[in-house]
Amino acid sequence: MSEFAGLSRRMWHQIEPVHAMLYFSPQAFEEAALLGYDVESRWPSYFAWRWAPLGAAGPRLVTATAYSFSPAMVAEYVPAIWATATPEKVLDARLRAVDRTYRALLGDRLDSPDVAEAAELARRAAESVSVAHRPLTAANLDLPWPDEAHLVLWQAYTVLREHRGDGHLAALMAADLDGCEALVSFAAIGAAPVANFAGRGWSEQEWAAAQDRLAARGLVDGDGQATEQGRRLRDQVERMTDDLAAGPWRALGAERAERLAQLNLPLLGAAFESGLLPMTSTLGIGKVQAPA
Repeated sequence: MSEFAGLSRRMWHQIEPVHAMLYFSPQAFEEAALLGYDVESRWPSYFAWRWAPLGAAGPRLVTATAYSFSPAMVAEYVPAIWATATPEKVLDARLRAVDRTYRALLGDRLDSPDVAEAAELARRAAESVSVAHRPLTAANLDLPWPDEAHLVLWQAYTVLREHRGDGHLAALMAADLDGCEALVSFAAIGAAPVANFAGRGWSEQEWAAAQDRLAARGLVDGDGQATEQGRRLRDQVERMTDDLAAGPWRALGAERAERLAQLNLPLLGAAFESGLLPMTSTLGIGKVQAPA
């Protein structure tokens, strides 16, 4: 693994939990409810928050960029979410949700010079990314930058995590793993329990069929556990993901990336201490990249 590929993985571990608070915080669910979304489940607001930068995206576009979500599940929410609130209103509410979430986590410390410095470094990294074949990256980078430093920081983190996520989908496709197979192969190496993927909407029959396809390729055994060949393929996916995510960290440089990681620690710690993030999930907080 190259220096900057390794750095891209370390920085992902730093920024992913801070970004992901949007999908779990009570403040975000309150903002979603005000827009009219059903918040008994996290999925209506999740699809709205994450795909609003693309505009009123249809189910095929969301499925293409979600990849590991069942097309049938996506169709449950898209395009209905845009009838509840337009993408423009969702984006405004998204920033309010992040603002309220971060203020609940850090309070007045958000106004510190450290947060302003972190925002400047993260924005520099985000603005250096290549957007080629990265639709969610490009859509978020096209948004205007907020005025407040902590919101700039979150938006920059969003660009960076979508940049990695878009590249991860390319790595999965290069490995000839479709959306369901990506999850089955991820579970097969023991990275996360199968139950953690129930929210992605695949039926038991679809999961079993994907497992059979992987078995036919010699990637899983009769018990659904990864073979040595299957583990090598997943390692290949991870290496390619890291390589494709290295660009912004190469542009920022190792010293400034390390500085950003240090400045990020209060937010990272507060995110974990909040108890809101599921620690064994498909967020990608673990040792390997979960399918985006």
